[in-house]
Amino acid sequence: MIYHKLKEEIIVETRYPAHPGEAKTYDTERLRRNFLIRDLFLPERLNLVYSHVDRMIVGGACPRMPISLPAGDMIKAEFFLSRRELGVINIGSGGSITVDGVKHGLGRLDGMYIGMGAREVVFMSDNPDSPARFYLNSAPAHQTYPTTRIAQSDITPTNLGTMEEANQRRLYKFIHPEGVRSCQLVMGMTALLPGSVWNSMPCHTHDRRMEVYLYFNLAPNTAVFHLMGEPEETRHIVVRNEEAVISPSWSIHCGAGTGNYTFIWGMAGENQTFSDMDSVPMTKLV
Repeated sequence: MIYHKLKEEIIVETRYPAHPGEAKTYDTERLRRNFLIRDLFLPERLNLVYSHVDRMIVGGACPRMPISLPAGDMIKAEFFLSRRELGVINIGSGGSITVDGVKHGLGRLDGMYIGMGAREVVFMSDNPDSPARFYLNSAPAHQTYPTTRIAQSDITPTNLGTMEEANQRRLYKFIHPEGVRSCQLVMGMTALLPGSVWNSMPCHTHDRRMEVYLYFNLAPNTAVFHLMGEPEETRHIVVRNEEAVISPSWSIHCGAGTGNYTFIWGMAGENQTFSDMDSVPMTKLV
């Protein structure tokens, strides 16, 4: 991991890929150092993690004063979205994102897609004493699509799972081919209902796409046990509220909590087909 401090309110970290054979040898500390992202929402900071897994950038902004999205040395570009696109979901209080002079208000759990070519992106909170918490996913792009505000209330959720299997949940697609379109980024949110704790089980992999999970809405003193690794060599990472996990394409990605929770998923890679996944039979898990 390499850290860069661009200026006082912006911190950038670089993460490198891990081979599945090497990841089998990791102890708990090494697993967390490679895949867990913490402290995304520090007040008055913009924290960015540049992952070499499909060049995804994961970030969090918690502005009391306006914070601009920089370009920086990490992408060697004149401005951040010169060759990239950006998805944002606000998990905090009300705020706004100004894109090239146009201000877009985002309430809690509202989202936004910002297309390649937008030169200036500024994050603001409506109330500095109760700031917004903007969660960011950015992927490389070769085509631009319209910048679009996404109200969570306008999304019809997909209901999944059963109470008997403790995995009843509602899935909200924010950025996807049948809705707000993008070049390669896919992004959404899944909320587990009270009494349910499992997500994405039976589990799967998708060799053609990586994924990043942000877990939030965890009650105090609760945790999620995020499962990863190849199906025959599973590991776990204990995740707390508002922490994220990088999931390589070779890894399963599922988890169980000590209570219900919500998570945001973002994907980048070869395609955007939501159903393009390789199911893993329960009997194959070790």
